[in-house]
Amino acid sequence: MLRCFDDSVDASLVDRGSFVCGHKLMGHPALSLESLCRVLPRLPPGQVMYATRRLATEDNFEKTFKQRPLDRSVAETIETIRESDSYIMVNSPQVDESFADIYQDLIHDVQALMWERGVGDKAISPKLYLFIASPNSVTPFHIDRYSTFLMQFRGSKWVTVSDPWDERVVTSPDRENYVSYVSTQLPWTPEKDGVSTRYWFEPGQALHIPFVAGHHVHNGPDDVSISMSIIFNTPQTVDWRDALNFNQRARKVLRRVGLGPGPVGVNPERDATKAKLWRTWAGWRGY
Repeated sequence: MLRCFDDSVDASLVDRGSFVCGHKLMGHPALSLESLCRVLPRLPPGQVMYATRRLATEDNFEKTFKQRPLDRSVAETIETIRESDSYIMVNSPQVDESFADIYQDLIHDVQALMWERGVGDKAISPKLYLFIASPNSVTPFHIDRYSTFLMQFRGSKWVTVSDPWDERVVTSPDRENYVSYVSTQLPWTPEKDGVSTRYWFEPGQALHIPFVAGHHVHNGPDDVSISMSIIFNTPQTVDWRDALNFNQRARKVLRRVGLGPGPVGVNPERDATKAKLWRTWAGWRGY
């Protein structure tokens, strides 16, 4: 029996497509704004990233948080979050004891869904991410190097998610460069939303975002948004990640003779072979 998600979750869809289900964590004391005002300032500064301006869908999501704002602290940002056009992202809030039980329960559910899906029974490198954002704030378009379940606790928002591996939304070269950290700037145009799914996401709902599925978020106008995700990898997504790294290097060589590597996410045997070759090469190079 699942502890955090509705038992109606269709595990067969994990990493194959996005979907919404219910979650059972509404009212958890760790996710109230009052509790977060106390917890966030005591977390290691490197785990709490924030921006004090309204972001745009086409911004570089990862570069946005490279520099911390100098005009206000995270405590001040939380206190003024309703009217300050701010966005706070917390990496691994589970290091605080207030998140300990919720973290373990979410790992339990993720591993149960992995087992049912047939992609292993132990989540690889699971962690939590916490998001607090002003009304109307935007999370720029990006992809994730892991699988995600996002849960909403306060406020509502539009979340637009593409199918994983959709070349119309993110091309193979852009996907490979992003996963390998060569470039984290992904082109976005409104036309991409026409081939994606747009969800109106409310408190009590959970949304699965598959590995490397393009997505962006626009918060509603009425309230501060509080959401949290559990991210994780499976043996399958680790193979995909390593195969994408292989492709990124191989593409440079094959381009010289007018060729390109076969796409990842189509042939499991080919992906596994590429992943093994990448891990051998990376180990030899000391990566």
